[in-house]
Amino acid sequence: MSRCSPMEHELATLIVSALDLEVTPEEIPLDDPLFGDGLGLDSIDALEISLEISKKYGVEIKAEDERNQQIFGSLRSLAAFVGQHSTK
Repeated sequence: MSRCSPMEHELATLIVSALDLEVTPEEIPLDDPLFGDGLGLDSIDALEISLEISKKYGVEIKAEDERNQQIFGSLRSLAAFVGQHSTK
């Protein structure tokens, strides 16, 4: 993971830990999709990530939010969203 922000690195670490992935946080590309062809995550993974983000940052990402595809589009977009809405 080249030139990532502290938030991007924290979220990559959170994703690897929460989902017990067999990659390191540094191996998650900043701009690749997290779901489908990218990291290969699914909707259950999104719920788990959302729960962990809520606990750690106080940011609620609701399942019915129409922006979810954009929010979870990449590690960079997720970090930007959490950074803008963090209450902790």
